[in-house]
Amino acid sequence: MRANASGPASAAVAVAVAVATISAGPAERGAHAARCAPSVKLAADPRLGDVAPETRLAWIDARLALARRSALAWSWAWGGGIGLSGVASLAVVPFVSRGERVDWYTSAASAAVGVIPLAVAPLAVIRDARELHARRGAGATPSDLCALLADAETRLVRDADDQRKQQAWWFHAGNVAFNTGVTLFLGLGFHHWTSGIINGAAGLVVGEALILTQLTRTIDDLRAYRSGDLAATGEGGAASLAWSYVSRF
Repeated sequence: MRANASGPASAAVAVAVAVATISAGPAERGAHAARCAPSVKLAADPRLGDVAPETRLAWIDARLALARRSALAWSWAWGGGIGLSGVASLAVVPFVSRGERVDWYTSAASAAVGVIPLAVAPLAVIRDARELHARRGAGATPSDLCALLADAETRLVRDADDQRKQQAWWFHAGNVAFNTGVTLFLGLGFHHWTSGIINGAAGLVVGEALILTQLTRTIDDLRAYRSGDLAATGEGGAASLAWSYVSRF
């Protein structure tokens, strides 16, 4: 009787083991598919690869979306302010003597030079954040998830590089050269040295303020992401701001 009883029991165990083995295959494959190695461009901490790709993708999407909102606010504020100053300069023209009009035309032209780059070459994060969010919203199959994450990481690196380049030393040099040219144009060309100095100095101050207030949020976000610290916001306060300024040069 004991031999007969062990037969069904052994068969039941065998069936259970077989079912578990079959079930484990897809589970293991799913776990393997859920791991995405960080992009080579990141030079990231290897531990970042242990973070679920959905978590990493959501983090990048959220951070770039926040950076995009800040970039749009910054662009509209500066573009609108400089544009209004140009319009105001033109509005004064009918009320001044013919000989002084060149001063106001020059002021308006300088304002246009400040606005055009904001409209023609906006910060890269404005476009990248929108496109990434649209791609993520369209959904991705498990097989496409790593490719979408790699694209998100590429955009994060590119946007941080763009913000860093926007504050490079040659922008400061260009600002000084342009406004020195404005001063010399009015001074040497029309003997309006007082107006030339005022225009040049005002343009220099505005230009430097424009450069120095450029966003560094994505630079800090990239640093946080590379370390694998997705709890970080990428905003480190005064110390981080000071380091970001020093690192521009």
